[in-house]
Amino acid sequence: MEQPNFSYIDTLSGEDEAFKNKLIGIIKTEFPNEKDVYLQNIAANNFKKASENVHKLKHKITILGLEESYKIATDYENNLKENKDLGKEDFQNILKVITDFLATI
Repeated sequence: MEQPNFSYIDTLSGEDEAFKNKLIGIIKTEFPNEKDVYLQNIAANNFKKASENVHKLKHKITILGLEESYKIATDYENNLKENKDLGKEDFQNILKVITDFLATI
C-alpha cells in the first residue's frame, strides 16, 4: 500500500516552514475527529452520512499524497451513496495507514 507523504504540502508551502507546520497541525487535529464520526456513522449503517464523511476525508487523503487511495475512497463513497459498503475494508486500511503516519510526526 502506498504511504502518506508531504509532497503536496511541500508544493503548497514552498519554503514557508511555518505554513507547512500549520497545515500538518490542522490535519493532525481534524483527521482523528473526522475518522471517528465516519466510524460512528458506518457502525450505525448510516451510509448516507458515512458517504459525506468519506468525501470530507478524501481531502486529507489528497493532501497526504495518496493518489491510489483517493481513487479507492471515491469508489467507496459512490458505493455508500448506493447503500452498499463495498470497499469498506480497503478504506479502513487507508485510515489506519494515515493514523499510523500521523502518530509518527
